[in-house]
Amino acid sequence: MATRLRVFSSSVGTKLLIGVTGLLLFVYLLIHIAGNLLVFFGPGVFNKYAYVMEANPLLPLIEIGLLLIFLMHVYKTIRMFFSNQQARPANYQKKRYAGGPSRKTIASSTMIVSGLWLFVFIIIHTRAFRFAPEYPWPGGGRDLYRQEMENLSNPLMVAFYVLSMAVVGSHLWHGISSAFQSLGADQPRWTPKLLVAGKVVAVLIAGTFMVIAVWAYLSQAGVHV
Repeated sequence: MATRLRVFSSSVGTKLLIGVTGLLLFVYLLIHIAGNLLVFFGPGVFNKYAYVMEANPLLPLIEIGLLLIFLMHVYKTIRMFFSNQQARPANYQKKRYAGGPSRKTIASSTMIVSGLWLFVFIIIHTRAFRFAPEYPWPGGGRDLYRQEMENLSNPLMVAFYVLSMAVVGSHLWHGISSAFQSLGADQPRWTPKLLVAGKVVAVLIAGTFMVIAVWAYLSQAGVHV
């Protein structure tokens, strides 16, 4: 048993765990954005959705599971980053972004930076929506619609959200295809399609969250959207 667990401490095992946890977080992100899109249908629909989700008795277990997956992803990524730094005898004198078939991009080179930014963002986001004062909803549960609108009524908060979603897009731009590659989906036939699909999905997710934040702010500012 101990031998099997040590496999996940190896370079290959670390990449595997990062890939698996990253894809699980990606699936959660898709579910999360699907729920957030309901905000466009008004408080009734959005709050009913939130009530159904929060009334699920399995929610605490799901949240704990997500937290453990997230912490594992962060921990393993940081460990791999420092291991790679220590394995390199000297820093490159000058970095250049390769052309041709190389997958090295600004997004891939700043994964640790974008990841740490998102770590801070998630703390702020969770505090704003999970541990902030709540408003009761007559239909049951809390008025999450009002809570979201109040949080996004501050232009500085909206700017922070938009910037953070750009970071999300950058992280996913490389992270999605990298996760599939770590899981062995690196085939000449499928890899180019995965690279393109990952980038398209990254832009769609980041862009949709940006639209929600800007729409929420402008709709409260009296701007017709």
